[in-house]
Amino acid sequence: MNVRVGLLQVTIDAAESVADRMDRVLALSRDAARGRSGLDVVAPVDLDVSKRPDLLVLPELWTVGAFDADAMMANPETVDGRLVEEFQAIARETGVWIHAGSLPERASDGARFNSSVLIDGQGAVHAVYRKMHLFGFDEGEAVLLESGRDLVVVQTPLGATGLATCYDLRFPELFRGLLDAGAQAFVITSGWPLARIEHWRVLLRARSIENLAFTVACNQVGMHAGVALGGCSSVIDPWGEVVVEAPLDRECLVLADVDTGRAEAARAEFPVLRDRRL
Repeated sequence: MNVRVGLLQVTIDAAESVADRMDRVLALSRDAARGRSGLDVVAPVDLDVSKRPDLLVLPELWTVGAFDADAMMANPETVDGRLVEEFQAIARETGVWIHAGSLPERASDGARFNSSVLIDGQGAVHAVYRKMHLFGFDEGEAVLLESGRDLVVVQTPLGATGLATCYDLRFPELFRGLLDAGAQAFVITSGWPLARIEHWRVLLRARSIENLAFTVACNQVGMHAGVALGGCSSVIDPWGEVVVEAPLDRECLVLADVDTGRAEAARAEFPVLRDRRL
């Protein structure tokens, strides 16, 4: 079965207030979910871009910028707050699943997390993943936030789908854990910097190749907190082939169709996973 995925590669600009960015990105998300995005569309050449996505994915910490620790701490969200409610309303209106990127969550007990929120096509919060691997090397989120403890694999239009966030991509054992929990696809929300964008490209393909799984990954563009973001939001197939990749430096909507049976077919054709010893 073919499933249409949309990646909303948005610009993060320090000159834009958090409130204005939230309003702008909500409007972009609503338009994309309705199938009438005003953004440039990046898609395979033979794709009919008039069809709206079944699943829409946003970047990591897009409300504040992935590298702006001060803004992250000053602008917390809750999983049941207004922003998530706005995405729930869009999902109910359109029937589109929405991975709302990740948010700087303040939990009910006061703990702080980098949390991804996945909303189903009926507008219900389907899953929350709290980022396990916190980036910063004793700075930023690594010291300000708490690590999540739970792997998350849930049924989505892509089938059994594992959730991950940015720096998680560097830890293949996390993806093996998602594989063992049944994942046939991975969705990754990210704020990956331009300086290491080749690592992003290589690691996305590696995670797909070694697990024979689709990888759907949404990144940011723009400049904030002195860091240029690298774009290149991508969809990678289970053989590690790039289905579509966004540019390095442009806000856009990325569209691709995913054949949900290809992971199972690839694993049957090339049964490498049965030879694991660890």
